[in-house]
Amino acid sequence: MARDPQSPAAPNGIAPGAHAPAPQDHAPAPVGGAPAPADGAPAPVGDPAAGHPGEGVRPLHEPDEYRTPPYGGPGPWAPAPPVQHPNGAAGPSPQYPAAGGYPGSPAPAPAAPAPLAAPAAAPHAAPVPEQWRQYDPWGAPGGTLIRTGEPPKKKSRRGMAFAGALAFALLAGVLGGGVGAYLERNGGITTVELPQAGPEGTDRAPDSIAGIAASALPGVVTLHVSGGGEQGTGTGFVLDAQGHILTNNHVVSPAGRSGDISVTFSGGETARATLVGKDSGYDLAVVKVKGVSGLKPLPLGNSDNVRVGDPVVAIGAPFDLQNTVTAGIISAKERPITAGGEKGDGSDVSYVDALQTDAPINPGNSGGPLVDSRARVIGINSAIRAADGGSGPDAGSGQAGSIGLGFAIPINQGKRVAEELINTGKATHPVIGVSLDMQYSGDGARVGEKGKDGASSVTAGGPAAKAGIRPGDVITKVDGQRVHNGEELIVKIRAHRPGDRLELTVLRDGKEQTRAVTLGSSTGT
Repeated sequence: MARDPQSPAAPNGIAPGAHAPAPQDHAPAPVGGAPAPADGAPAPVGDPAAGHPGEGVRPLHEPDEYRTPPYGGPGPWAPAPPVQHPNGAAGPSPQYPAAGGYPGSPAPAPAAPAPLAAPAAAPHAAPVPEQWRQYDPWGAPGGTLIRTGEPPKKKSRRGMAFAGALAFALLAGVLGGGVGAYLERNGGITTVELPQAGPEGTDRAPDSIAGIAASALPGVVTLHVSGGGEQGTGTGFVLDAQGHILTNNHVVSPAGRSGDISVTFSGGETARATLVGKDSGYDLAVVKVKGVSGLKPLPLGNSDNVRVGDPVVAIGAPFDLQNTVTAGIISAKERPITAGGEKGDGSDVSYVDALQTDAPINPGNSGGPLVDSRARVIGINSAIRAADGGSGPDAGSGQAGSIGLGFAIPINQGKRVAEELINTGKATHPVIGVSLDMQYSGDGARVGEKGKDGASSVTAGGPAAKAGIRPGDVITKVDGQRVHNGEELIVKIRAHRPGDRLELTVLRDGKEQTRAVTLGSSTGT
């Protein structure tokens, strides 16, 4: 290449603006040639490789006979791989100049500066291998070209809308779940109102327990008795419009003849009462109130018509709980029981051929009515059997509760005694005129050998004497019903009226005989 005649020569044969390589003997040769001269700088003069030796210029070194770069010609090495430029076309790398770009190589023509916006790829550009496309020294991370100082592009409105919708859905889900849990726990966000049945009629079927109670309660009273240092509570029921009330003898006995008896009606009204008459053998008494209007007597039934299993209702004031109603059935009939005996001389012992019921009866129920399904009185509640084995009025002593074994005086017996107490102040007892051996341990009731004070055990001219009964005879049946001891015989006889005719089965000398007896009468106490 000829030297430009208009370019002044620089000292040492170096073109202006060019730099000579450092005089290092062992400087490593760059792969593919020396760096290209700066744009616009003239090529070095006297390049042996170009075949135009410079005139009057001496090379710094002698030619290498092995032609080793940078002092020899181009070596046998392959050119540097092309690098992807910002415009997408492959070209010489500024870091790895093309072959012949070292000192002594012809200078390439100056290139115009490439615009930042990448033009379309040259139509004849050589394809670039994929592995070399992954590195772009001018590109931004991820291969996106960003101008220096240019703000990043705004996110798409569609993406922002999607993110907002997602956040809204998440918030709505959290709020909805919280509200739902609150509503489930509290049943809503308003005041809680529970479902309830509306008003209904108060009437009930007459034969229902409620109907029976509604019909019978107005005729039931509670008695509070005091006198002689004693007091007690019991129940009674109205017999007639004159103010007669039937109850148990053991209820009013604390008052004696001068004690205080107070009557409280089901509506709460109270009145004083006086004793009309009482009988310890039947455990019945009648009191009377005065100056009370609107009394509602209870109708009386027939205890002979009662059958085991019939429904019954007991009304009273157990433990002074007034107007208490309990229900059950008739568990048994003609159950012989004795109650009382606290005095020790037998004068206060009562003998009852009772109706047994499982309707709960407790202390305070004594003297109250036991009514049938038509609210008619069929018995007077008088005694219970307690779990401790006691029996008698309110289970004798103590305050034992009900275990489902209650006993009532049949109303047929109560009616007769009440009438006698109202009419005469006394009650009569049917008798056969014998003294019984209460210590006899065999089966049946044995007529004693001697009576009281050494007199005969068979009253002369009495019903038993007329029937041919003798001392030592054992009575085993009354009207065909078996009796097992003397108490049962008394109960069976007192279940009848004076003047009734009975058939007694008598065991004498190992043989049974039947004797007919017409019952006599004695005045009770």
